[in-house]
Amino acid sequence: MYISEIGWNFMGDMDLAKDMVQQSKNSGATLVKFQYWQEKYLKSGAWDDDGRRKIYTSAQLNEQKINQIKSFSEQIDIPCFFSVFNTEDAKFIYNLDFKRIKIPSHEIANLDMIKYCFESFEEVYLSAGACTEEEIEKVANLSQKINPKNLTVMHCVSCYPCEMSNVNLPRLISLKKYFPNCKLGLSDHSQSTLVPAIAAAFGVEVIEKHFTTDHNLPGRDNKFALLPEEFSQMVQNHKQALLALKDKGFNYQECEADTVNNYRGRWNNIT
Repeated sequence: MYISEIGWNFMGDMDLAKDMVQQSKNSGATLVKFQYWQEKYLKSGAWDDDGRRKIYTSAQLNEQKINQIKSFSEQIDIPCFFSVFNTEDAKFIYNLDFKRIKIPSHEIANLDMIKYCFESFEEVYLSAGACTEEEIEKVANLSQKINPKNLTVMHCVSCYPCEMSNVNLPRLISLKKYFPNCKLGLSDHSQSTLVPAIAAAFGVEVIEKHFTTDHNLPGRDNKFALLPEEFSQMVQNHKQALLALKDKGFNYQECEADTVNNYRGRWNNIT
């Protein structure tokens, strides 16, 4: 599963949003994800002075725009879904008949919203970045009580971009202990096309990467997101890794039979 995180990279331009969906599909993505929020609920912060509130406003989606994205995604056969940031917005997305939802890392402590998503949606993608082990344990306990239908827990380091020295893939081992019956995913903010392939060795089946068509577009996320050709390379790398990780047992394989039958003992043993 390969998620193209378009997020707010389309900057409110619906033609650009559709182009990004199409190019995501062309690049091997199997899902595209946007973000849904209501700017009126955004608290005061640094975003008021650095231009991000303006971006929040311009990239804000409503029911009409969501339906445009959904219709186009269905037309080209790549499902779309959304990240949400509070329970009310999760309910809004649910009432639009979406079956999938994404919980971003910075809402990992929002247990009320997480509980609602676990109970309501058929597929939940949970980013587990920017949190403590104690906070993860609370979410794990909640998942055991509710037993959500399809939960994918995604290792994430919430740095934008994430330096290679901070990727911390071994953390996936601990996440699997807390969520033994769930799929493992990686929400990767590094600019590497190789990290997801390495993550396959830790059992990662789902990859999410920020996607853009132009690094010169406004906004922070467009600067470090993967371009179409990079996303395509990332998908191929991960698929190759999954093939290499297939367990073929200890004994020699059929493809080695010629070596065993025709090469073994070919040379005289001179002592």
